[in-house]
Amino acid sequence: MDTIAPEARSRLMSCIRSKDTTPELVVRSMLHRMGYRFRLHRKDLPGRPDVVLPRHKKAVLVHGCFWHGHLCRIAPGPKSNTAYWSPKIEATRARDLRNRTALIDLGWDVLELWECEIRDAKKTAERLCAFMQNGPAARPSDRDSPLHNSKRFTTMV
Repeated sequence: MDTIAPEARSRLMSCIRSKDTTPELVVRSMLHRMGYRFRLHRKDLPGRPDVVLPRHKKAVLVHGCFWHGHLCRIAPGPKSNTAYWSPKIEATRARDLRNRTALIDLGWDVLELWECEIRDAKKTAERLCAFMQNGPAARPSDRDSPLHNSKRFTTMV
């Protein structure tokens, strides 16, 4: 059972943004500092990816853990009204898979970043750098990373 009145819950939910979220702004800031220029939410691509680098044919998807069903430590899943949320989150996961597959079929490299992962700024910067240099599956070692011992990306929300 929900512990908040329906009017208050509605007001809270209406404040949640779908674009320009804090994790998305952090990723965009990192890419910009790395020297990359990008487009946002391109309507002509499946799923309107959060960040699109057309010159490199790469797309970055920034997912909120609760909304996209990551089930990690920061979003273990809905605690109330599960009859409503569970099918909604499953539909979002299915849609994410369809969109990611469609992007790959169109020849785009896709990097999916989760809200909980973005909290570690150094690892996120390393993943972004590896993705931009080598593609989606690349994971450079610490000494190979151009961000090794870098203090540029240590600040976080």
